[in-house]
Amino acid sequence: MRDRSSTWKKSRRLEFSILENGKEFKKRKYGPGQHGNDRKKKPSEYGKQLIEKQKLRHMYGVSEKQFRRLFNIAKKSKDVTGLAFMHILESRLDNVVYRLGFARTRKGARQIVSHNHILLNGQRANIPSMLVKIDDVVSVKPGHDLKVIKESLEANKNSCAWVEVDADKLSGKLIRLPERNELPKDINEAQIVEYYNRLL
Repeated sequence: MRDRSSTWKKSRRLEFSILENGKEFKKRKYGPGQHGNDRKKKPSEYGKQLIEKQKLRHMYGVSEKQFRRLFNIAKKSKDVTGLAFMHILESRLDNVVYRLGFARTRKGARQIVSHNHILLNGQRANIPSMLVKIDDVVSVKPGHDLKVIKESLEANKNSCAWVEVDADKLSGKLIRLPERNELPKDINEAQIVEYYNRLL
């Protein structure tokens, strides 16, 4: 069952901007609920690991089952597990659509993909969890809600260095995987690795 709870509340609870722009904290900088402004007790080591896991999972909008499956794939990689995990999450089709600027949020990108508005290498691609490879071409299917996508592209002034966008053709591609310093610095992926290792 998909989590439909407020992204802003989740961000404030985790003290982390899931939208990566800090908008969630403009009105209220404290946690949600009646006692959100109360001082919190220091979390245990397990609690810290859980928080880091939730920050990353909610940022990419992935279910717990999918998240753990992708982590297991990352563990088999020759690269450092934490970074390999983040690279896999960045390679999801819905995330690439978001990074290209075709949608203003990952939730919006997921909707665009699932509604058959996206082509991957010229073929229909309507599964948000599909993994995009370097140099795969992601494009918008002609005639599908182009106004909303064009408005999103115009509003997207900070295109990521690891994607290439052709706004005129409404297409783009993943040209490389991001460096660690290009991804959110306030996520400690080592804690996430520890969280799942203790479950084994």
